[in-house]
Amino acid sequence: MIDIDIQGQDINLASLEQEAMQLATQLSGQIQPHGVLFVLEEPELKILQTSSNTYSIFGISPPEMLQKTLEEILDPYQVERIKAGLTDENFDYINPTKVWARTKGDNYLVFDALFHRNKDGFLILELEPTFSQESIPFLSFYHLARASINQLEKTANLRDFCQIIVQEVRKVTGFDRVMLYKFDDDGHGAVIAEEKLETMESYLGLHYPESDIPKPARTFFTSNWIRLIPDTKAQPVGLFPAENPISEQRLDLTLSLLRSAADCHMEYLHNMGVGASLTISLMKDQKLWGLIACHHQTPKHVSYELRKACEFLGRVVFSEISAKEETEDYDYRMKLNYVQSALIEYMSQEENFVDGLLKHQPNLLDLANATGAAVCFGNYFTTIGETPKEEDLNFLVQWLKNNVQEEVFYTDSLPRIYPDAEKYKNVASGLLAIPISKKNYVLWFRPEVIKTVNWGGNPNQAYELNRAEGNLRLCPRKSFELWKETVRLTSLPWKQVEVKTALELRKAIINIVLRQADELAQLAQDLERSNAELKKFAYVASHDLQEPLNQVANYVQLLEMRYCDQLDEDAKEFISFTVEGVSLMQTLIDDVLAYSKVDIQGSEFKLTDVEKSLDKALSNLRRRIGESQAVITHDPMPTVMADSTQMMQLFQNLIGNAIKFRSEETPVIHLGATRLEDAWLFSVKDNGIGIEPQFSERIFVIFQRLHARDEYPGTGMGLAICKKIVECHRGRIWVESELGKGATFYFTIPVGGRERQHPRLKRGGFVPPVSGS
Repeated sequence: MIDIDIQGQDINLASLEQEAMQLATQLSGQIQPHGVLFVLEEPELKILQTSSNTYSIFGISPPEMLQKTLEEILDPYQVERIKAGLTDENFDYINPTKVWARTKGDNYLVFDALFHRNKDGFLILELEPTFSQESIPFLSFYHLARASINQLEKTANLRDFCQIIVQEVRKVTGFDRVMLYKFDDDGHGAVIAEEKLETMESYLGLHYPESDIPKPARTFFTSNWIRLIPDTKAQPVGLFPAENPISEQRLDLTLSLLRSAADCHMEYLHNMGVGASLTISLMKDQKLWGLIACHHQTPKHVSYELRKACEFLGRVVFSEISAKEETEDYDYRMKLNYVQSALIEYMSQEENFVDGLLKHQPNLLDLANATGAAVCFGNYFTTIGETPKEEDLNFLVQWLKNNVQEEVFYTDSLPRIYPDAEKYKNVASGLLAIPISKKNYVLWFRPEVIKTVNWGGNPNQAYELNRAEGNLRLCPRKSFELWKETVRLTSLPWKQVEVKTALELRKAIINIVLRQADELAQLAQDLERSNAELKKFAYVASHDLQEPLNQVANYVQLLEMRYCDQLDEDAKEFISFTVEGVSLMQTLIDDVLAYSKVDIQGSEFKLTDVEKSLDKALSNLRRRIGESQAVITHDPMPTVMADSTQMMQLFQNLIGNAIKFRSEETPVIHLGATRLEDAWLFSVKDNGIGIEPQFSERIFVIFQRLHARDEYPGTGMGLAICKKIVECHRGRIWVESELGKGATFYFTIPVGGRERQHPRLKRGGFVPPVSGS
């Protein structure tokens, strides 16, 4: 919708266009003067309204006409034949009917009689004088149409197809200029074929703004497929009476062939130097695809029969064009179908459907002939080809979520509707997007293609505004000279077959995601059951093993006490080994029991003051801290959603390890806490013996040790327990270290205990702000 300001007034052009079209139809009640119109009351066919030019043709004034029936104007025999035809709702069998009537001066004149019912249900008769006896015999017309189709079959180019149509129409009608005008998706149109007198200026290749044929006007072209204005300077005539005596409303003349054109359109034709015009609608899939526009420099009447012949020729030949377009699209459509089938197969085979879209050939780019594509799934972007940066993609998806509700969105000029996109126009002036859910999208991108458009006059000056009698009125422009425009911020347009294929892919992705969700739900249920059984087994096994081990330790120690004098040194050493082994086994069992109990769900987490959990851990370690004289410092600790006991155990294990694996220097340990976007990052840094980088994953595996027990005691369970605690809190734990240079253990706890990860923690690991390496 276009708004302009004139002397402080906001003027809405769209509303003025609509107002002008209404004035031309429902409100004006005017017809062109070369014919006569009657509104008839059935079944007597009494005249309710008539055009006001009846006296000049029949010698009967409009008021006198209202007293008559159709039988009094035409021959009664003809009227009986017409009444028989009117019993069928389809008037194609009686249109046109040749009738004759006595005219002014007692002469007889032959008319083409055309019947229709308007939207209000009134029967309307339009009479057009047959000024000539020209006719097109069926066989002659058949050969003409056949010859045109034969030429089409030899031509592969759409422009050549259209050129043949305008040549044949001009040959049949004799108009000075015949053009084929095709509408674009954005509403404007272009002349793609032209046949004319050599002396006339060419309009071929020129574009014309939507306002030249606004949307309200296009509704008439879809209702009446053929439209004749034999004399653009003829004065229209009104109806008498102006309002229908039954409905008491002005007559709707939308379907009338004689309907007078809007003043604005007549001025437009005058400015182009047109004395007569004939327009033929070209329809495809019940939409207005284009027009055949015939212009003559002087008035020119074309008989109804010849007009219908041109309309039929246009339909027949245009059906060949439609078939040709579909044939040209067929190969491309088959290619896209192959790509789509391959992608669906890949997605079904991959654990992650995103990998199925991007990892193989063909891939997502091939589905829409795009130069870049991105899949936003689970707050993470996976891209291929040339795309905007991840930050820009994130803002774009937010804009789509807030502004687009359709199952598919596409534009060849994204910066015009989303200004932030101008900064990455070189990769994404065009966008095709399908939502998988409210948060997840598949996006295709096309770069800017700068082009020059030749306009027939400045499209920014398509209207002039004049004030007449205190009213504001639209007037068409007077200049149609070539006006060049450099179009930027646009890409190649998306084809409908590409849009349709993207929609079909959307359905396939949703089905696969839902299926994988069902499989994951079942797997989670199985794992939950299995884990429950495993935890029960670990608990029972650990608990049941304690009793026999205690018996072994007790009886071995009793044996040593009772038979001490009879045992040699080797026997006493063997008993000592047995007691140590039992003690180690009891420690292992205690650790396994602790490991099996680490399974607290997020819903059980509570607000936990990490400072208190840390203080408790330090209190439990005070003897070891004192013995090692360790120096421990820490940052202020936050409050998080967690299990306080497990947080204490986590710090206790990590600090205990830092003390245990100390170097010859006094242990210096620092605990840090850093806030990320959606998580807290904790660290435990020491100056101990360090770890070789190749073992950085192994140390978190259950029962894994890097040192002998006589060198550093322990079961190898401490870090495995830490890992399980962190993962139960939906976080991640890792270490950065070098041998002999200390180690820094990092772990994260999500804010609020949510299952979200910071982008730096995904696919490739996290690069912490403070590196221990």
